[in-house]
Amino acid sequence: MPCLHYLCSPLLNQQIQGIMQNYELMVIFTPVLSEDEFKSVQKKYVDFIAAGGGKLVHSNPWGLKSLAYPIQKKTTGIYWVMEYVAPSDMNEKLKIQLLRDEQVLRHIVIKLDKYAVEYNKKKKSGVSTGTEKLVEG
Repeated sequence: MPCLHYLCSPLLNQQIQGIMQNYELMVIFTPVLSEDEFKSVQKKYVDFIAAGGGKLVHSNPWGLKSLAYPIQKKTTGIYWVMEYVAPSDMNEKLKIQLLRDEQVLRHIVIKLDKYAVEYNKKKKSGVSTGTEKLVEG
């Protein structure tokens, strides 16, 4: 069958496969994880997103931080922020995996608009974003 131009456009292919969107995931892991276990669990979720048709854009492990309030009787947690691109239907599967994981205390997935994506790019490259604190010397 011949390919009609309007049927074979890249936009239509994206709609068929699920439109790729930009997301940011923040996870708070239990503070009892060792450094190796923390790296292993990060790799597990990056691989999960890749298997679902997504792609890692940026990973930022924040490390051990105090929690604003106790969660499961813990006052600290290991924070990890990841920016990724994936089809929108993959997030529900990711949410199920995060809820099943006993090492995860809390998580949140945020859909990034074009302004947030641009802001993150500037921040990663070191360009002034206009939100930095002024340092008086």
